[in-house]
Amino acid sequence: MADTHSLEDFKRHLKVYIAVFVALLVGTVITVAAWKWGNFPTLTLTIAVALFIAVIKAFLVAGYFMHLMSERKTIYSILAATAFFFAAMMYLVVWSRGEMPRGTAYWGNPVKAGETAKTGH
Repeated sequence: MADTHSLEDFKRHLKVYIAVFVALLVGTVITVAAWKWGNFPTLTLTIAVALFIAVIKAFLVAGYFMHLMSERKTIYSILAATAFFFAAMMYLVVWSRGEMPRGTAYWGNPVKAGETAKTGH
């Protein structure tokens, strides 16, 4: 059986993995520095910075260590199926909005203590 992976391919992949590992280390240092010394004026900005760093690190882990960068067709088909089912579930939620059980309190129909909601039936 012939070896399909050459030494050059191995070295190229090893360099990519080392670069991703170093990028993750730098991301971790930036995260700790932002937490320790980053005095952001609002909580929203603090959360936005933390999420931005986390998304970059998650992309690196998923894309390179989990080999998702090379499986685009499979990933996009799963993503399309997920988007379809998400849209279908949101449609069902919106479609059934008028069919709330009697006495149920929700944003559009607040119910006070001791009374039941009017359903219009």
